[in-house]
Amino acid sequence: MHVFVTGGTGQTGPAVVAELVAAGHSVTGLARSDAAAARLESLGATPHRGSLDDLDSLRAGAAAADGVLHMAYGGDFSDLDAMTRRDRTAIEALGRPLEHSGKPLVVTSGTLVMPAGRETTERDEPDPAGIAAFRVAGERAGLGFAARGVRASVVRLAPTVHGPEDHGFIPMLIATARKTGVSAYIGDGANRWPAVHRLDAAVLFRLALEKAPAGSVLHGVAESGVTLKSIAETIARRLSLPTTSLTPTEAAAHFVSPFMATAYGFDGPVSSTHTRKLLDWSPTHPTLLEDLEHGDYLTGPTP
Repeated sequence: MHVFVTGGTGQTGPAVVAELVAAGHSVTGLARSDAAAARLESLGATPHRGSLDDLDSLRAGAAAADGVLHMAYGGDFSDLDAMTRRDRTAIEALGRPLEHSGKPLVVTSGTLVMPAGRETTERDEPDPAGIAAFRVAGERAGLGFAARGVRASVVRLAPTVHGPEDHGFIPMLIATARKTGVSAYIGDGANRWPAVHRLDAAVLFRLALEKAPAGSVLHGVAESGVTLKSIAETIARRLSLPTTSLTPTEAAAHFVSPFMATAYGFDGPVSSTHTRKLLDWSPTHPTLLEDLEHGDYLTGPTP
């Protein structure tokens, strides 16, 4: 299969491109810079110059492909409405060349779109007023192509996609601990975050492209919920720092931003049982806490 990929040089993208190439697929990746083009070439992919705002480039890349994987997301986080419109418009541009072809379109979202406080499944509806509600429009745009002759699916990734050279939520948590001298959690720390290793996520994206039925909602989750207290305690022990519990008000000032404080306090366990059965997906790589113990997260100097 010839796959057109956006976001191939992001945090998860290189692992996905490598997985696709290793499985015998050819990959063309959207590249908005010389550095991105060089990175794609190093992974065995062909660069396609353009950006999420260059809709003609997106349409051309999709039209020449046997399937499309959309992972790129970004913009000005101070203007979530603009980010939402940008993502939805990009998905529409990618999907239209695939109409009535039966070709796959895989769109990326996150499990933070789901309701808080209970373990949710692929069959539950996202929370339109939740912490990540700005991703819901993209999900709907992608899945809408299932009624237009496209084998469209959505992969909701865990908020923690961990592995070497991670630059997401967990490294920010570690950086805050180093800066402040304490490893913090909110309240009793019992709130739960799903997690998945980057290499397991890459396999799931490949399987979605190869065989996910039209209209599938898939959860990229290896661990349904890791408590923030256990994460904070592991960081504290490895850095020889104390732990501390913060109130929500204290957390807003302690962490990188009020949004990050809300995210670190979010209780969002998620099941991937349906995804595993549907695609025969079996995560095999280290857990989040194993990665914190033995990976590269805490190899730098302690305060």
